[in-house]
Amino acid sequence: MRPLARTLLKGSFKQIRHVTAVPRAEAVGLVAEVYRQAHREFGVLAPPLALHSPAPEALAASWLLLRETLLADGHTTRAAREAVAVEVSRANECPYCVEVHQAKLDTLPDGRDTDTLTPFAEWARTSAEATAADPPLPLDPAGTAELYGVAVTFHYLNRMVRLFLPPSPVPAAAPAAGRAPVMRMVARGMRPDSRTPVAAGASLGLLPAAPLPAALAWAEAAPTVAGALARAVASADAAAEEHVPGAVRERLHLALSLHRGAAPGPGRHWLGPATEGLAAEHLPTARLALLVALAPYQITEADLTGFRAVHPGDHELVRLTSWAALTAAVAIGSRFP
Repeated sequence: MRPLARTLLKGSFKQIRHVTAVPRAEAVGLVAEVYRQAHREFGVLAPPLALHSPAPEALAASWLLLRETLLADGHTTRAAREAVAVEVSRANECPYCVEVHQAKLDTLPDGRDTDTLTPFAEWARTSAEATAADPPLPLDPAGTAELYGVAVTFHYLNRMVRLFLPPSPVPAAAPAAGRAPVMRMVARGMRPDSRTPVAAGASLGLLPAAPLPAALAWAEAAPTVAGALARAVASADAAAEEHVPGAVRERLHLALSLHRGAAPGPGRHWLGPATEGLAAEHLPTARLALLVALAPYQITEADLTGFRAVHPGDHELVRLTSWAALTAAVAIGSRFP
């Protein structure tokens, strides 16, 4: 089953749009180490991870988040975490992630335990509108922190996948009747090579230790989740401080505080007021960052062309979009009860 799944995914890098992923045979340094860990512990080198490879630190951050919240052993079951991943992705209208993680959930022994999973799924579906006044999940603090961590991770990944990948991991030419069996086959291949437990915290050394943002204090109950979030946020913020103008960073934080994770539409009229007064050379960066964070489905080729005219490199595009997506996800996570 595993070789067949990997054969099906062999050409999946070609699905990645707008950037060129680093081929596994050419990976070195941090990229090579993340690729090794992902193959060993996730079973496949998935395009949602590989699309980050032009920016090694962003790749490492995305792997830390995915591994330590979704894959690593903890206080909650893999089925509970996959249910949260599916419903966050469904709410964000990310069909690619829904298809992959629903298929994985369906292969798990307890994946159809609706009595247990329904409360988690229902919370995840509306997590972008969560407030501190909402009732907590029916779990202890460590279990709650794990599921909150999954939600933050997928609010992040959904935004990246919407921009860089097609609506489905299965080629569009595939017969409709064969899509579900193919996805189940791939999902069964998404497991550690050794079939041994995925030990929590083993990926944290890929990025330097960092303080946990106060807005995510709920993660302290699950130290490895806290460590992954802290490192990922610090890495993204450091890249933004170096490559994103301060005025653009301020506008994104302001927009997130005003819209509280909700899409500002309909249409793109909101972009004008959100970027008013910025220097002309900053407008392409600001527009793209705001769209990634608040309305990735509204991004056009013109938005990408405008950004590329100022910042032509793939690594610059991944750095900006990963920072904007993670900043949006953290803003959502800061309101979890």
